Amino acid sequence: MRLDTRATGKWLSCGRCRELVYAEHFERDQRICPYCGHHARLTARERLGTLLDPSPTPIAAAPTVDDPLGFADVRPYRERLARARRDTGLDEAVLCVAGTILGRPVVAAVMDFAFLGGSLGCAVGERITAAADRALATATPLLIVSASGGARMQEGVLSLMQMAKTAQALGALDAAGIPVISLVTDPTYGGVAASYATLADVILAEPGAHMGFAGPRVIAQTIRQPLPEGFQTAEKLLAQGLIDAVRPRTALRAVIAQLLDAAAWGRGARTVPEAWRDAAPPLARRPEELPERDAWETVRLARNPGRPTTLDYTAWLLDEFLELGGDRASGDCPAIVGGIGRLDGVPLVVIGHQKGHDTRELVARNFGMSSPAGYRKAARLMRLADKLRLPVLTLVDTPGAYPGVEAEEGGQAHAIAENLRLMSRLSVPVVTVITGEGGSGGALALAVADRVLALSNAVYSVISPEGCAAILWRDASAAPQAAAALHLTARDLLGHGVVDAVIREPGGGAHEDPLRTAQLVRGAVAATLHELLRLGPERLVAERARRFRGYGVARKEVAV
Repeated sequence: MRLDTRATGKWLSCGRCRELVYAEHFERDQRICPYCGHHARLTARERLGTLLDPSPTPIAAAPTVDDPLGFADVRPYRERLARARRDTGLDEAVLCVAGTILGRPVVAAVMDFAFLGGSLGCAVGERITAAADRALATATPLLIVSASGGARMQEGVLSLMQMAKTAQALGALDAAGIPVISLVTDPTYGGVAASYATLADVILAEPGAHMGFAGPRVIAQTIRQPLPEGFQTAEKLLAQGLIDAVRPRTALRAVIAQLLDAAAWGRGARTVPEAWRDAAPPLARRPEELPERDAWETVRLARNPGRPTTLDYTAWLLDEFLELGGDRASGDCPAIVGGIGRLDGVPLVVIGHQKGHDTRELVARNFGMSSPAGYRKAARLMRLADKLRLPVLTLVDTPGAYPGVEAEEGGQAHAIAENLRLMSRLSVPVVTVITGEGGSGGALALAVADRVLALSNAVYSVISPEGCAAILWRDASAAPQAAAALHLTARDLLGHGVVDAVIREPGGGAHEDPLRTAQLVRGAVAATLHELLRLGPERLVAERARRFRGYGVARKEVAV
């Protein structure tokens, strides 16, 4: 925003849309344009005011040299420093404090772009590291708010070393299980983007914020090509899987508090409602408790587009759900969704395949067939759950992993294999519900669990009936015969011991009463978590290993 000299009174002109905004309302609305939503920059003190509760405590850092190189360009570096301090009222480009957000303890390091472009020099690196040290010593989550043009050139190679110093400090937090949250604001470039701004467990960004290693001007001059629309914006980064979420400034305080709440529960007593013990609806635990059904008809019911999707379940099961996106490397596959939610106040990580209810949504979600990026996103969220000591709920409904050329070239087999290994070693409870189709390795990649439940019209198989018929019968029309031969119904799965219990669907199926189905799933999941959260990490891993070790092994006959 800038003062509009053409206007009279206390009016501002938006830096993007140029609409006039009353200054008092602009400040009240946290410097967001009411017309185009443009988020104007905040100072570090203003940022602290929007996020933290009043009266945070400053964090001291070791003194650093002001001008290690005796640098001068058209003006001595010492003069630039003095002017930045005079203009901003700050000693350096970052403020580090210990405080609370809606009562939840946090250590915060907040950068100020107005101070020499928020550049990373020795003092900034030392202060960020001191904040991380305080977070480590007090077992308190660290929040980093970035706004920077990159490393401070006037401090030469010593500024470069701050990238490694801060990365090392965040590595210590990661090893200790202390969560780090990054809030990317406009702009965040260079050494800050390539160190502490992106080494967080959760990366949030304000709308329109830019982040990258090289700035757009440098890139355009180097490649001598026009840059694509939206290049390096938060929205583009989200689509590319490089950040978790884009949230407006006015929502950030509550979102960060939600993450801090989850972390606090995981580091505390991890209590759950006692009512969960008896929350489960009547479940079928033996095959004979379920009627025999035509396998092909069951497949068709499992595929009915009216069945609840993962996002339906999160809306109906959870008190709140914060979707987190991206694999941090290649993309954000829409066929798998995940995030942190609360079930009766208990935080958990929920991950599931996402299909859709109509053609448009099914196509947008690739019919629930995930790419490698989807499985890697799931793996990242499971590691986050393990770090925060949160239980994991996975919802499986997929024809299988996406079999396209791009998926194969992106390492589909590797991504699935990594998930199988990762899930086998998670130290937190894992509950899987097969809600529709459980297709091959694409389903199993989310289903290496302590307890596996299934809806009564769900199916789970090594291959689809059509695929089996085409290969073995050499006739796709033999799919009904293949379905029967594969023994893929919930009744069959109970007999094989692949699922522990079956949730009976209401009426003619989940598609006829999705909300009631979700309520039944909620009760079954709550009761299962009540049981599993009483078990220690070592026991969970050992029993999970025994479970999968036993599949396919011949049982010894007991003499009578």
